[in-house]
Amino acid sequence: MKLSTKGRYAVTAMLDLALHQNRGPVILADISQGQGISLSYLEQLFARLRRAQLVTGVRGPGGGYRLARPAQAITVADIIVAVDDNSDALEGQCEGKLNGARCLTHDLWSELSAQIYDFLNGITLAELAGESSIRVLARSEAAQRASGALSDPQGC
Repeated sequence: MKLSTKGRYAVTAMLDLALHQNRGPVILADISQGQGISLSYLEQLFARLRRAQLVTGVRGPGGGYRLARPAQAITVADIIVAVDDNSDALEGQCEGKLNGARCLTHDLWSELSAQIYDFLNGITLAELAGESSIRVLARSEAAQRASGALSDPQGC
């Protein structure tokens, strides 16, 4: 599994969605403003998340996005796999062969990729959303959004 900016932004956006969907569908502009992710980039990510059936779009006034299934049924690995073109950590590291022979470190990178996937596949959106530090940050962002003071989002 490859960890990329695309995957990190998708997980951040999905966590934001999970934290705020109790008020109804969430518009991407709110996620964009709250997380400091460009709206056009979010639109691209959410098209992939929609194709992977992780989110559903709600059209019309009051529309936006909702999780397509409960947060406890969506893992961080599901999100990353949905948005990344190639989820293999070996990408760019090892072609598997060197001059026709197996790369000396191929098994190392392959094992790392599997362990990253297993770790992230064991973490659900519900677990992330339930962490006290994340809930505190979400409440702070919500207060700033409501007051219009959220002009410089805090990124990772």
